[in-house]
Amino acid sequence: MATKLDRKLVAETALGLLNEVGLEGLTLRRIAKELNVQAPALYWHFKNKQELLDEMATELYERMTAPLVAAGPGYGGGDWKALLTASCRAIRRTLLAYRDGGKVFGGTRMNHSASMQPMEISIGALTAAGFRPHRAARAWFTVYTYTIGYVVEEQSVFPVPGEPLRDPTYDLDDRERRYGADFPLTVVAGEEFFGDTARGFEDGLRAVIAGIEATLLHGE
Repeated sequence: MATKLDRKLVAETALGLLNEVGLEGLTLRRIAKELNVQAPALYWHFKNKQELLDEMATELYERMTAPLVAAGPGYGGGDWKALLTASCRAIRRTLLAYRDGGKVFGGTRMNHSASMQPMEISIGALTAAGFRPHRAARAWFTVYTYTIGYVVEEQSVFPVPGEPLRDPTYDLDDRERRYGADFPLTVVAGEEFFGDTARGFEDGLRAVIAGIEATLLHGE
């Protein structure tokens, strides 16, 4: 029986292939092979790879925001800091589950209005906490882009999902041996950048949220 294709099925199949082939190896031809259809059949649904990436990003966004949508403004513990923290952790956790997940997600466009609900909930919780609407939007976008950017960098260090296998380029002992004598502070910075990335994410997120409280909560 022929596979009944739709955009969601193609996107889900593409996400399933990511850990095997990565973003560069993900082609419509490879996805068609996985679905046991001819490649031209996919062009009824996607004109090009960017349209496919947009649909994949939409699927990822729905997965990462499902807990927020289910819980509403009380997500994460009931205050705006907890909501932003829980949301960013969910974004990072979801993207790290896929090889090149940050690159797939960054710079893409959501494909339908259902993706707006999580933002509406988040900005609503921030305005209820005292942010002006445009400042609430800026706060949300700031932590959102911090998280995506962090994951892109994190996945360059640890490219295999679920595996603590560091890319040799970021080997800390090698950096110390090669550069420690001439650039000791830069080596220390490398330990911070490429060492415990989970701790680094949490440290950075706290700093971003503290900055948001200091500069946006009571801003005009």
